[in-house]
Amino acid sequence: METTRQNKISRLIQKELGEIFRLQTQGMRGVIVSVSACRVSPDLSVCRVYLSVFPSERAEELVGNITANQRQVRYELGKRVRFQLRIIPELKFFVDDSLDYAEHIDHLLKEASKGKTTDEE
Repeated sequence: METTRQNKISRLIQKELGEIFRLQTQGMRGVIVSVSACRVSPDLSVCRVYLSVFPSERAEELVGNITANQRQVRYELGKRVRFQLRIIPELKFFVDDSLDYAEHIDHLLKEASKGKTTDEE
């Protein structure tokens, strides 16, 4: 169970990182990176950031690139939240593939319903 402080910091980091990634990917045609969730540790030292990337085929590549430039992203975040937080948490980035998973399940359900209707005829 996350505390109120953890939730507030998570929302703040999610909002600011979303804006940072929006500005950084503005020049890349056809690529959207959004922050789907942030989870801050109880001691507020580590933040797990889940990124949703479109197109999903480039997700691993882009998250790897973001992880390689982690210090720069943390520095940019620090400049934006310097008046709200004393210590900027260490950022760990992960691919959020929940949308792809939901799409896959939806596809399977549609295929199953098509097979059922053809069997009845």
